[in-house]
Amino acid sequence: MNSQNPVAPAKTGDLVLERIESNPKVQAQAPRLMFRKSNRTNTLTGVAVTSIGAYVPDRIVTNAELENRYGFEPGWVEKRTGIKERRYAADDEGTSDLAVKAARRAIAAAGVDPAEIDLVLVGTFTPDYTCPSTACLVQNKLGLDAAAVDLQAACSGFMYALATGAQFIATGNSKRALVIGADINSRIVEPSDQGTAPLFGDAAGAVLLEAGSSNQGLLCYQLGADGAGGSMLDRPVGGTARPLTADLITSGQHYLKMDGRNVFKWAIQVVTETIQLILDRAGVGVDDVKLFVLHQANIRIIDHAMSVLGIPAHKVFNNLERVGNTSAASIPVALEEANRQGKLESGDLVLMCGFGAGLTWGTGLFRW
Repeated sequence: MNSQNPVAPAKTGDLVLERIESNPKVQAQAPRLMFRKSNRTNTLTGVAVTSIGAYVPDRIVTNAELENRYGFEPGWVEKRTGIKERRYAADDEGTSDLAVKAARRAIAAAGVDPAEIDLVLVGTFTPDYTCPSTACLVQNKLGLDAAAVDLQAACSGFMYALATGAQFIATGNSKRALVIGADINSRIVEPSDQGTAPLFGDAAGAVLLEAGSSNQGLLCYQLGADGAGGSMLDRPVGGTARPLTADLITSGQHYLKMDGRNVFKWAIQVVTETIQLILDRAGVGVDDVKLFVLHQANIRIIDHAMSVLGIPAHKVFNNLERVGNTSAASIPVALEEANRQGKLESGDLVLMCGFGAGLTWGTGLFRW
């Protein structure tokens, strides 16, 4: 069991609170909730990843292009996030189109008959429509005889979908499950907002799940949520609570809003604590894990968490400098690239960690 760099226990019960002391208005309010810690974990074995597929759009958008178009501060994006470029979907592409392309690549890589796929799960928070679900669109475009449903956990969406699909496989209620993470973030960010727009890109990633050996699958995992922090990263209008109006659209209220400073603090806390918890509960150390694949949100979050946990850089797979934050697609796209580079082999331990709006997180130690 790894005891290197243990994470200090939370104070004030299980709540880590943060005040912005320089702001009198905040001082007069209740303390800001930063991370509602959870110690709940589960195990789900007997599940294998058959194949991985990914799709990133052709259009490359560089930092220089955004700086020239919107007057963003030169060098700001790369310095603070590590992102150099991202991909944007074509005007005629919807989230389901990206998902279908990734799915077809996963199906081709597995060499399976699509007729054997009986479940489609899509993690996304940028669906084609409010209804029907993006999963139903994917199911139809692929011509599958399968149940289909979306899971909305933002950047944790793939991990939530993976755990859900694994449940169906492990219980024998699905023979082969198609699990997809897909988002077109470029359509929901305010283009001229330097704090959010340059961070995000568009992509889709997919895996096929089937029954595996008793020691394969999620040796230990945690799905967590902290709705008290939901306003730190949200789209404040467009739902039933605040339906869209012409005035709200004109004022840009339908775009994604992010409290970057506090989301950053929260992300560092949740990543370090949940990874340490999973390693401890699984009884393994950093040296036992072949690869760490984290949600590609910000290189500073990843680097800081890895430093705290004592994880060497060669064990951490990153591609955000070329694709940016692709939300639910982030982890499967990274997995597909790592697999192409020969970094994943049967029996390897792979730790995946997603985190994002909700607030939500999902961390799992998977035996390949």
